[in-house]
Amino acid sequence: MALACVSGMGGPPRYTHVVPGITVLLRDSASLLAGKRIALLTNQSGVDEHGTSDIDLLYHASKAGTETAPAPKLVALLSPEHGIRGTEDRTNLANGRDARTGLPIYSLYGATVLAPPDSLFDNLDAMVIDLQDLGARPWTYVASMVYAMAAAARHHVAVIVLDRPNPITGMHVEGPLLDSTIAFPGSGTPSRPAHPTALFSIPMRHGLTMGELARFYDDTLGLHADLHVIPMVGWHREEWFDQTGLPWIKPSPNMPSLASATLYPGIVWLESTNLSVGRGTPNAFQVVGAPWLDAKRVVDLLADRNLGGVKFEPKRFTPHNPTDQKYGGKSVNGFRIIITDRDRVQTSRLGAAIIWAVARVNRDSLRIRPESFDLLFGVPAARAALLAGADPDSLIDASLPATIRFERETRKYQLYR
Repeated sequence: MALACVSGMGGPPRYTHVVPGITVLLRDSASLLAGKRIALLTNQSGVDEHGTSDIDLLYHASKAGTETAPAPKLVALLSPEHGIRGTEDRTNLANGRDARTGLPIYSLYGATVLAPPDSLFDNLDAMVIDLQDLGARPWTYVASMVYAMAAAARHHVAVIVLDRPNPITGMHVEGPLLDSTIAFPGSGTPSRPAHPTALFSIPMRHGLTMGELARFYDDTLGLHADLHVIPMVGWHREEWFDQTGLPWIKPSPNMPSLASATLYPGIVWLESTNLSVGRGTPNAFQVVGAPWLDAKRVVDLLADRNLGGVKFEPKRFTPHNPTDQKYGGKSVNGFRIIITDRDRVQTSRLGAAIIWAVARVNRDSLRIRPESFDLLFGVPAARAALLAGADPDSLIDASLPATIRFERETRKYQLYR
């Protein structure tokens, strides 16, 4: 398939069409599936370049075999957080059955991320995984993939990961690494519950694709999966999702746009506070506020910091049925974060600066849930420092050596340049 390309003055070429892993699999690597019983871990984000669901593509492929090329048999669907169609924003999602294909759906999201049941593997030859990552450490779909890979390895079932773009590019690696005392890639025990947002000591914004993360975790965690990553065709690390030509499908109910995804790695920290991040509005992760917030003073403090690539403006907003239960139906004093140059945005500096500014202006009203904040930010000592007025840039600067080291050490897992 030809890739249309346009050259910008002074910059790298921009590809207007990227071929995702599902298309490459069916076009060039169908032999991996021939005659095999397969389960598919996916959701609404698993589509080809035309927006056709992987479920439909693999189900129809299972009806198209010949004597010389036996068809695969799709026997089960697996769903991550938010369910198979990405519409649920709650825990304890039940198993079900797909209305279109009649296939059983095994939910891998209970009180937290779950591994596939052992019984599933009794009649399985391969597991196909196609999920849209967001490029940020707390994204639970990565844990779903890792737990599924680990279970498949134990049962000697092949794993085929279909790659798709990191929507916020593979060039920007930034933010604190998760403290090793917090990280836990296991499936959890009563004495040590699993936290799918805190798998391993990686930066907040890791710069890898889902396929590259599969290679990284398989090696680093010693999963020893029979792993096959099907790369995309045409994607380059500097590309943002809107430069790929692929359809934007909300990867979760509160991720309405690429702008929200761009800001998410820094703004998600505020989910551990009594600040709203705009859930229940069309601009989730682009607005911040609370009824008690002196938004004008916070905006003035943030403007003085000259944060790259963003500007701020006071904005009142009203969350409607927010899934975080923050200020539903109430008018909120807040501000909007406007991206002016996305390649200059350092989301970790942005998030740290917002917490610092709110603490300076409304310290008596700001509340932080310590464990939740530590899991998201990654450095427990930073919480107290920010609340005490420490310079937020100094906290992020302290993380730079480890972040640079991670970027260098993970180049061997990269599939694209």
